[in-house]
This record gives sequence, C-alpha cells and structure tokens, in this order.
Amino acid sequence: VQLQASGGGLVQAGGSLRLSCAASGRTSRSYPTGWFRQAPGKGREFVAGISWSGSSTSYPDSVNGRFTISRDNAKNTVYLQMNSLKPEDTAVYYCAVPASRYYNGADLPRVYEYDLWGQGTQVTVSS
Repeated sequence: VQLQASGGGLVQAGGSLRLSCAASGRTSRSYPTGWFRQAPGKGREFVAGISWSGSSTSYPDSVNGRFTISRDNAKNTVYLQMNSLKPEDTAVYYCAVPASRYYNGADLPRVYEYDLWGQGTQVTVSS
C-alpha cells in the first residue's frame, strides 16, 4: 500500500483547507489512519486519527474543534478538514497507517506506532 497526501497550500489565518490521503496498491481492506504534522525545527506531531470504519476519531487539544478527520473507504481516501487555521498550524502534513493494521480504534498518537507514511504536503498559514 502507498499513501499520497495532497491538498496543501497557502491560506490566510482564519481560512480553511482540506487535505486528502489516497491509498493505492493492495487496498482490499481499510486501515486506521493518522494525520501528523512537522513544523521546521520541531518533531512530528499527531493531529488526528480515524478508525478503519470511520466510527472513531481522535484529536489533540491543539486542533480539537477546528480539524475534522473523515474517510471514504469506497475511494480509499482519508480527509483532514482544517478550519480556523492559525499561523502555528504551518507545517508539512503527513498521513500514515499504523503497524497495527487491525487496530480497531483511532487513538494512536505516537510516531513510532506508524510504519507506512505518505510523502507530506505543505500547509502555510499567513497572519
């Protein structure tokens, strides 16, 4: 399975963007998926997770209420809707699938729990 993240860009503070993470290859089943971000000089940070069915989601306090993760399993795509963007949301955003492919939940916030990563898409929020 390969992951392709897209949808990043430049937006003003208060604006919105929707990121997509498309899976290709052996996609006979759906997997739990996480979105992370990495700002320059900082570590990779969990921003959202979703279970394979979409019934469970997880967010850290920093984005809760502003970001929404969702998925369309028929299209093998996971989305991250980002609203009320702030300059501190500026980062490269990555989607990832955890090593525990059959985990039936959404709360896997640690980078080391994931072994399949997309290439990243840049999000820049201007003040």
